[in-house]
Amino acid sequence: EVQLQASGGGLVQAGGSLRLSCAVSGFIFDDYAIGWFRQAPGKEREGVSCISSSDGSTYYADSVKGRFTISSDNAKDTVYLQMNSLKPEDTAVYYCAVDVLSKLVTTAQVMGVMPPFNYWGQGTQVTVSS
Repeated sequence: EVQLQASGGGLVQAGGSLRLSCAVSGFIFDDYAIGWFRQAPGKEREGVSCISSSDGSTYYADSVKGRFTISSDNAKDTVYLQMNSLKPEDTAVYYCAVDVLSKLVTTAQVMGVMPPFNYWGQGTQVTVSS
C-alpha cells in the first residue's frame, strides 16, 4: 500500500519560510514523478511543483517560481518543498502526490500545468498571515 505522509505546515508571517516534507512508503517503482499540490478554500486544486526521479527535472507553477524549491532524498524516500518569501495567497492545504511516470514532469513543463497524480497523501495546512 502506497502511503505519503506530509508534514511541516504551520502559521508564518508574510515573507517567512517553511519547509514541507513528504515521506513515501510502499512505492516500489523506480521511475516516478512526485510533487506538491495545494488547495485554498473556495479555489480549485493547483499543482505547485514536481520532480522527476529519472533525471531530477522539475516543474514550478508560475505563482511560486523563484520562491519555492522542490528536492528529493531518495535514500530517505522523502521529497521536500522549501517555501521562501511566503505570501498570504500561498495559504492553502498542501498535498504531496506521486505517480508512476516520471514523464509527467515533462508534461507539466510543456502544458504549464501539472496533470493529476494517482497516489495522494493527507494534506498539511500552510497559513501565511499578512
